[in-house]
Amino acid sequence: MPATASPHNAEALAIQALGFVAADPVLLPRFLALTGIEATDIRRAAAEPGFLAGVLTFILAHEPTLTAFCEARDIDPAAVGRAQRALPGGDEHDQAST
Repeated sequence: MPATASPHNAEALAIQALGFVAADPVLLPRFLALTGIEATDIRRAAAEPGFLAGVLTFILAHEPTLTAFCEARDIDPAAVGRAQRALPGGDEHDQAST
């Protein structure tokens, strides 16, 4: 298993995560409240740099959510972190030092 994710694969995983969150009646309102966006603006927001990394950050921040997402999609939880770091805005510490 690779130690890093390609940007293309990371984006695909983040889109899966966004679909997972959007389909969940508990997670979606929490996600919207934390991000401050409206449900009608998700599609537009998804095109913004950093948004998809933010979706993965949301998933990673809550272990039960991470576990549920990974089990539903048959994904290794470590792959979610690798994908998050591969996306724009996904690893603020590395970006701040470049």
